[in-house]
Amino acid sequence: MRSTGPVRRIGRLLMATTATAAAGAVTALSLAASPAAAAPTGTTAARPGDACTAADLGTRHPYVKTTEVSPTITHFKGWYVTEGTTGQQTVSTDTTTVISVSVGLNDTIETSFAVEALSNVKATVGLDVKLEYTSTSEESNSVTWNLTQPGYYGFYKGTKKVTGTYGSLNCNRAQQDDGSWALEWTEGPGSGSFTTFTTLEEGAVRCQDGVPADSIMAKAQALLDCGSAAAKADHPAGAVAPTAQQKPDRPALHPTPTTSTPAEQPTATAHSTRAALDCSAEAYKIAVPGKPLSWGAPLLADDGVRLRPSSIFSAHLDNWRLCNVTEQDGVLEASLWNWGNGGCATIAEQNASTERAVLMTVPCAEDDLQRFYVYRDVPGSSKIGVQNKYTGSMMGYDRYADGEFIRQYSSGRQDGTGTFDLTAV
Repeated sequence: MRSTGPVRRIGRLLMATTATAAAGAVTALSLAASPAAAAPTGTTAARPGDACTAADLGTRHPYVKTTEVSPTITHFKGWYVTEGTTGQQTVSTDTTTVISVSVGLNDTIETSFAVEALSNVKATVGLDVKLEYTSTSEESNSVTWNLTQPGYYGFYKGTKKVTGTYGSLNCNRAQQDDGSWALEWTEGPGSGSFTTFTTLEEGAVRCQDGVPADSIMAKAQALLDCGSAAAKADHPAGAVAPTAQQKPDRPALHPTPTTSTPAEQPTATAHSTRAALDCSAEAYKIAVPGKPLSWGAPLLADDGVRLRPSSIFSAHLDNWRLCNVTEQDGVLEASLWNWGNGGCATIAEQNASTERAVLMTVPCAEDDLQRFYVYRDVPGSSKIGVQNKYTGSMMGYDRYADGEFIRQYSSGRQDGTGTFDLTAV
């Protein structure tokens, strides 16, 4: 498919050289966390406005935008203890609330981005939260407690549920007040929500016990039917039926899955129709800096984009045009159309959530799986980083070798192998 309606400004956007480039020397990467959200010992966290380097163009990092900590009861049962039945007792509680760890749509927490996001949450709230996938439903529901007095007790397990939102930091050029350019960590496209929780605590509480306000124990006490002592004396020893106050706080153990999609992962449309693309007149190589290998599109439909040496026999498979280009806050968004096979670069929909999924080319359809953000070095440099719009992952490769696949990595390649040269041919 030949490109139509060249966008002549793209060449200027991508390859402009300014007289101020020399003044845009990149300062050393500063990763000092603010006192209010200090990073865990031995780690650092990027913040908006911190300096980054060209090696960071192909990486991204999460940062925590909002947090909320909520004491939550996950297991509960009312239990009446009479004279002569005190001492250690083991009670099987009912599940009241299920909390599962998640980051965006990722509920496996196997990608580096998700793990880093939860580590940042831990530093921000100052609590020892779960950093891997787990669920409160995996906990035993039995509570063992030593009871020294008769009375009406609530046996419980509970935790501090931590929820909030995160953003994505990407390295990109930014113009300074004096007109020079520098690379900075800036808030890139894509955000989402997270859920995690602290280690469960268990216990037994009575209506007359004094407990700290807004504590897990206070939440359990609120579930008790704290009526008159005479009314409680009518109960035999053992379980007490749940009260009306307790019932609304007991959602289903397996709630209906939500069908909403977080902002980080916009809904993609099917690859059913060929889109009419408005492509640049210029063609580009996307190459490894200082080395001869470039992105080469496959000849076979079931193969992926690989690193290839350029030659007269490349048949334009290593030539790419940027199509339907937009720019917002200095970040380009474009479809990558291959001159050699007429397809557009994409991550296959069934592999969208897979770390190291291979970049493919397919018939062009204007959906977010085929849209990419391009992060650029300061003017005068051709270095870029490439991010898939739908998955949020950065493009890179495992090792420098002929035939090596271009793959997606949730946080990019931290060794600089996600930075490429975008050079006109």
